[in-house]
Amino acid sequence: MTDQKITPCLWFDFNAEEAVDHYLSIFPNSRVISTTRYGETGPGRKGAVMTILFELDGQQFLALNGGPRHKFTPALSLIVNCDDQAEIDRMWDKLAEGGEHVQCGWLTDKFGVSWQIVPRALPELLGGDAESTERVMRAVLSMKKLDIAQMRQAFAPN
Repeated sequence: MTDQKITPCLWFDFNAEEAVDHYLSIFPNSRVISTTRYGETGPGRKGAVMTILFELDGQQFLALNGGPRHKFTPALSLIVNCDDQAEIDRMWDKLAEGGEHVQCGWLTDKFGVSWQIVPRALPELLGGDAESTERVMRAVLSMKKLDIAQMRQAFAPN
């Protein structure tokens, strides 16, 4: 395994392989670590992929082909901290493909997983005085995909 103490497990409706392939194509330094397959006991058919342990840019996840019993909700989302607007744009476009644009940097991908695509500068932009924080929050609430330039302008409008 890994030194990582907590590994998120993502429950898919028998499309974990497609999801993992999609995520590996988006995130650099990503790989499949191991794959397990169903035996005689289901819910998957014998020989079908049961789990895929994979890594996205150093963070491990487990994809489980568990069937339609459980669905993803926005109550849990994966945050992608981006260095600049180009990275926000790239991540947003690739992860949102076939999914849904939500609000405030949130999107739901085509597998139902919720993501937050945010600038690394977000804590700084929300950590000013009460007035600047209020302006930035108003700006963020008006956006779907976050725009760093607009957020910086809201932070220091002069």
